[in-house]
Amino acid sequence: QVHFVESGGGSVHSGGSLKLSCTTSGYSLDRNDIGWFRQAPGKEREDVSCLRTSINGNALYGVSVEGRFTISRDGSTNTVFLQMDNLKPEDTGRYYCAAPRWKRCGYFYEKWGQGTQVTVSA
Repeated sequence: QVHFVESGGGSVHSGGSLKLSCTTSGYSLDRNDIGWFRQAPGKEREDVSCLRTSINGNALYGVSVEGRFTISRDGSTNTVFLQMDNLKPEDTGRYYCAAPRWKRCGYFYEKWGQGTQVTVSA
């Protein structure tokens, strides 16, 4: 019933920008928290950001992306975005939008889509 579809990935040079989108169905972004995580070959999953809509709308960011990435949402279209600026090679990976357990940031993720690939060259 819950279905996420990520898009917007691509290949950019260091310092470039990308804006990822994630369309959701069966999951209200007006009431529920939503996050992004990434996975790179040979590396463990890394939390990127989580939007705490259920509390106050504030966003959480991983230390490696703080100040460079911005998460936002459009409740009318049930779409969550991830604006990525000043990209670095270490940002390379596949990005997924995901629903946390209990629909609240801070819990492990239970649902996500197929992801979208981001490649940053030096």
